Amino acid sequence: MGGEGITTREELAEWVGREILPLERDLRSWLRRRVASPSDVEDIVQDCYCRLARLHDVAHITQPRAYLYAVARNLLQNQLKSARVVRLEALAELDIEWSSDDPSPEDVVMARSELGRVQAALATLSERARAIFIMRRLEGMSQREIAQSMGVSEAVVENDASRSLRAILRLLTDPDAGAEPSVARRKRRNA
Repeated sequence: MGGEGITTREELAEWVGREILPLERDLRSWLRRRVASPSDVEDIVQDCYCRLARLHDVAHITQPRAYLYAVARNLLQNQLKSARVVRLEALAELDIEWSSDDPSPEDVVMARSELGRVQAALATLSERARAIFIMRRLEGMSQREIAQSMGVSEAVVENDASRSLRAILRLLTDPDAGAEPSVARRKRRNA
């Protein structure tokens, strides 16, 4: 257990799947006791995975559980601080009239691009794995609920969810992951 040298995005995704993913249920329970909204729990868990996906190496992580909880605690603290700031700013700026709540054109383009990458990553999964991923991540269903609705064991749900998350993380964090193998090899040689 613990950190080891990571040289590729695939190794990072495998490390996350092996060391972090099994801790997610406990992390969610811990967060539920500390935040008011289930959507806040989801936001923090997803932000944890985003932070982990940005790591270049995990050799410094000797206790993955402690590291994950430290990341979650920092995100929770930041969320609480910004919520207090927003409330104070809202009180101070009651007279300001905002012209529009619409996102900027740049925000729309970036969101569409990110959505396209997520859809492309989902398209690489098997039908069952994609359904499990969507039920777990988007609909917030438990492993037990998914297993019952699909007529499979919880172990199948856990394995498919883990493999799906690793595959999606790999595709979203490595621009060469979706490229043809020869293109990806050429890019690595030229780097």
